Amino acid sequence: MSDRNDDVSIDLDFTGLTALFLNCTLKPSPALSHTEGLIGIARGIMEKHGVRTRLVRPVDHDLAPGVYPDMTEHGATHDDWPNLLRHVMEADILVLGTPIWLGDKSSVCTRVIERLYAASGLLNDAGQYAYYGRVGGCLVTGNEDGAKHCAMNVLYSLQHLGYAIPPQADACWLGEAGPGPSYLDAGSGGPENDFTNRNTTFMTWNLMHLARLLKQHGGIPAHGNQRRVWDAGCRFDFENPEYR
Repeated sequence: MSDRNDDVSIDLDFTGLTALFLNCTLKPSPALSHTEGLIGIARGIMEKHGVRTRLVRPVDHDLAPGVYPDMTEHGATHDDWPNLLRHVMEADILVLGTPIWLGDKSSVCTRVIERLYAASGLLNDAGQYAYYGRVGGCLVTGNEDGAKHCAMNVLYSLQHLGYAIPPQADACWLGEAGPGPSYLDAGSGGPENDFTNRNTTFMTWNLMHLARLLKQHGGIPAHGNQRRVWDAGCRFDFENPEYR
């Protein structure tokens, strides 16, 4: 069967979009990362259709703990997050990839979400929170239960910060519980798994479709969600019963 939909009116060129994949593996480069193997599927589809992608392992960077955009202004001796945040803000699409440890996302993924939160109070030119107009997704790998738990946590966090989450915005691969082959290991069945390949593909296309829709329409409409306008006294039709 053709890779193309019969509806030739669908525009499959996504040139102009950018995507950032943060692989929250615990393994510094260049060690083999099974999570990166799954990321490669989504990244390959995006690049095939004109999306400019970037892949970063946060574990390769010194990300200070904290809730401010630059923790060197608050006592840290070094912080690579400001440089990484520039890549985040340049990207229309953000995908967090994480392995599962003790049923949860990696400690690196937790640190990344904490640092994303540090910039959640920044505003864009329309007075909305700075992450508005961007879309987010999640990829998970592991040899134990917890994929849906990890995805719920990551996707909730992203939407809470302002990211738009399309349908089917996560995918995972789980090996047999306990010690055993991981995603890229010979005989794991991971790269051949139809369920994982389908969900990863659907996630990728939904991210691209929604990102382009938002970009073409200037992001989320700026009414009813502008922090600076609220602070100035506008209430966007909100009525407090106490003051009626």
